[in-house]
Amino acid sequence: MLACRDGFRTIWADPDGRILIIDQRKLPHDYTVVELETWRDGERAIADMLVRGAPLIGATAAWSLHLAAAAGGRREFERAAPALAESRPTAVNLRWAVERMQAAAGALDGEALAAALADEAENICDEDVDISLGIGRHGLEIIRQLAEKKRAANQSGPVNVLTHCNAGALATLNYGTATAPVYLAHEEGIPVHVWVDETRPRNQGSQLTAYELAHNGVPHTLIVDNAGGHIMQHGMVDLVITGTDRTARSGDVANKIGTYLKALAAADNNVPFYVALPSTSIDWTIDDGVRDIPIEERNPAEVTDVYGVSGGHRTTVTTTGEGTPAANYAFDVTPARYVTGLITERGLCEASTAGLRGLFPEQAER
Repeated sequence: MLACRDGFRTIWADPDGRILIIDQRKLPHDYTVVELETWRDGERAIADMLVRGAPLIGATAAWSLHLAAAAGGRREFERAAPALAESRPTAVNLRWAVERMQAAAGALDGEALAAALADEAENICDEDVDISLGIGRHGLEIIRQLAEKKRAANQSGPVNVLTHCNAGALATLNYGTATAPVYLAHEEGIPVHVWVDETRPRNQGSQLTAYELAHNGVPHTLIVDNAGGHIMQHGMVDLVITGTDRTARSGDVANKIGTYLKALAAADNNVPFYVALPSTSIDWTIDDGVRDIPIEERNPAEVTDVYGVSGGHRTTVTTTGEGTPAANYAFDVTPARYVTGLITERGLCEASTAGLRGLFPEQAER
């Protein structure tokens, strides 16, 4: 169901042409597949987080634009594109996917337009798997080196990786970004263990990352968000790998709220802090991520209410008293100076304009 090597996908077209997704809000307790019947279903899936993770958000927008064209031709496609682009503000893959589909549309209409957009959506999905594997192969070298260093020092135990939020198979089409090196290391037989931050308020770590690691047989331990600094102080973390929803050309990275605090703790304890990113998440128009990356503010109920299962039934419990307001900032920005390196599908680089330009000169010059 979630074994990376078995051709798992998070969004797919079945033999009848139906576009299917996993309702990730119901994980880890229920594995529910939902059909996107219209582009409005795709818009809702993105906004309400049935799907999440920058690459998967982009792929969902792409398939949604195909659905728009199939239902209403050029007119509906042009109506859907701006609405989908605005369905979540922080992940740049969303805008990238919409623009790519607009380019693929050209001047087409009718059945030709719908067919061309289906082909392009499939291409986006296939390319994302290749990108994740590329990130995995380059990140694997870091884990290999740490494992060899431990062996040379006669230190027992696995390479301990701390991650925050879910940048795994469920956030992409397969394999993930931050988890791809872990999966490849595990497949290679390198002892590896993942510290999984719960990642409040949506608990993507406890409900998604832990779920997929368990299904792939990767040793892991769930911890509360605020335990990261403690385990770094006590030498229990060899490296941190997170994902990113938008990366400024300067190397500043926007990721799930709380990532910045992990970077500060890593810097204080000399723990390498890497960010795994597909090139599609680089925003070449932004130099200062802290100032210019838009930070999504979501429903305060995600902070005040907690989802779980009680007595075999899914339920939501309110944890705060009446009259207490809540703020729900979904992302924060980690400045490039706290990032040890960026892991991309083309290799590793320093978190800087020069580093990114060196790997992606054709994009930097646009």
